[in-house]
Amino acid sequence: MLLVLCVDLDDDLGRKTGFSTPVIGRAPVEEAAVALATADPEDSDVNVIFQGLHVYDDLASRGESVEVAVVTGNEEGEVQANREVGDEVDTVLASLSTGEDVTALVITDGAQDESVVPIIRSRVPIDGVRRVVVRQSQNLESMYYTIKQVLDDPETRGTILIPLGIVLLIYPLALIGTLLDYPGIVIGGTSALLGLYFISRGLGLGERLDDAVDRGRRVLYAGRTTLLAYVVAAALLVLGGVSGINELEALQASTTGDVGIPMVLAALVYGSIQWFAAAGVTTSLGQITDEYIAGSLEWRYLNAPFYVIAIAVVLHAVSAFFLDEVGIAYLATALTAGTLLGIASTLAFAVAEDRFSETGRRADSA
Repeated sequence: MLLVLCVDLDDDLGRKTGFSTPVIGRAPVEEAAVALATADPEDSDVNVIFQGLHVYDDLASRGESVEVAVVTGNEEGEVQANREVGDEVDTVLASLSTGEDVTALVITDGAQDESVVPIIRSRVPIDGVRRVVVRQSQNLESMYYTIKQVLDDPETRGTILIPLGIVLLIYPLALIGTLLDYPGIVIGGTSALLGLYFISRGLGLGERLDDAVDRGRRVLYAGRTTLLAYVVAAALLVLGGVSGINELEALQASTTGDVGIPMVLAALVYGSIQWFAAAGVTTSLGQITDEYIAGSLEWRYLNAPFYVIAIAVVLHAVSAFFLDEVGIAYLATALTAGTLLGIASTLAFAVAEDRFSETGRRADSA
């Protein structure tokens, strides 16, 4: 059986005539078409329904098994309208008392209504789609709907309209630049903006920036201490870099001849390690605080600040030894202390995690 399916996506039939949809059968569909034509003769859906009747009569006169129906959507937006059409198609298919395989011929009044074709195809095979519009307005309607889609889509709107707007601004900005005796600067700046825009679109920098801003906004609104910790850590890293450079300059001023690469690295580390360690401890404490507030803190997380301190002690001692600031005894003591601090923190928090986890399991079982 072939189902001639007339689609009215924005439900002009129901709104203007009060007909309950879907409308199934030749006589009810003709009655609905006459009612809509009487209520609004200029409505293009009138042509759709009468075209459906014409196709039905033509196929029926050839002895084919055919049925005609009208399905409608709503005015709540394309997604909701498509869902409504899908539900009405299900109702139509359920009402067909036939053992034959059913296929559909979809009749619409333009490109907008054809957006529902995938919804119909998911329910019944489609033999064809026929667009019915007034001949004089077919190209105009298609162009109007295409422009409307471009303006409604934020992605397409940003891709096409923004560069077009920048290009259109070049001439008036050039006139302003001429009046101000700076035409080259104005045109060059506008061209640079256009180039930066195309580069950012090509590399997807806009999406990445939007994602970063969105993540930062969520972190800020969530009241997470990690954000503050990262800001403080960034400042400490800058101070550490400056301190390391100052230490290197002092070494170069006090040394005759070239300074070797090991000495340069030792000076940079010696001058900056305490600041870098403070930044590491700050960020780890901020992360620990957020994990505790979220209820997902585990004992092993507490190792992080102790590891940072242990590494800082070792690097400070090694760099100081290369700079002849300390002796071999101090270096050995610092290496031992850093190692023992890392091992002790790991062991202590592992024991604490096992002890408290066992206590919690016993309490739950009790």
